[in-house]
Amino acid sequence: MRLALIADIHGNSWALEAVLDDVARQRTDLTINLGDVFSGPLDAAGTFRLLQPLGLPTVRGNHDRYLIEQRVDDMAPSDRVAFEMLPNEAIAWLTTLPQTSRPIDGVYACHATPRLDDRYWMERVEPNGLVRKATHQEVEAELNEDALAADLVVCAHTHLHGVRRLANGALLVNPGSVGCPAYDDTMPYPHHMESGFPQACYAIVERRSSGWQASFRLVVYDSRPAIRSAQSHGRLEWATGLRTGYYAP
Repeated sequence: MRLALIADIHGNSWALEAVLDDVARQRTDLTINLGDVFSGPLDAAGTFRLLQPLGLPTVRGNHDRYLIEQRVDDMAPSDRVAFEMLPNEAIAWLTTLPQTSRPIDGVYACHATPRLDDRYWMERVEPNGLVRKATHQEVEAELNEDALAADLVVCAHTHLHGVRRLANGALLVNPGSVGCPAYDDTMPYPHHMESGFPQACYAIVERRSSGWQASFRLVVYDSRPAIRSAQSHGRLEWATGLRTGYYAP
């Protein structure tokens, strides 16, 4: 069994198209989408057009939830601009997405952690804004019964690709971000996340006789249309992130 994991597209249709083309060359059995599909000052409608005919198993991210739960006037700028771009059909699709899923036997999928869609799993933020790797104990504490029953657990949300081996032998994988390599946030403390590269990122996981193994693919794409869109919406920090992989206010 060979799976592709994509996540945190954030409306970057140009990155998504390049990733889907790359996935098609990898001879995978299934692609799983781990959420935060549209939110961003880029091309939410184009992203929906690419995904709609594919019918990928998809879990709901926190920004997907904001698009269906919040009033437009209460939305943050990235959510609001995406909401205004999307057709009603896309919003209706978001309402059907589960918070967690078992897309195939032995695989557990969530956006952030099994219990919360807006909590970092493999990273922690210190009060001074420093982002560090979560300890083994911190990672294990996030597991629930369903996740413990799987031999592959997949998550996203931090936009940082990574892999951890759990105490029960299962593999925990974050595929990184397809469309947003750097961002800032205020929770739990003000900080920014940076992949350090501008390429679109996703993961390939393969079940072998020895268990699941993961690899990550960085896909070069023409980011100029995405950068121009971010600039046209006054989001220069997005433009910098798309160009460099680093956050700049």
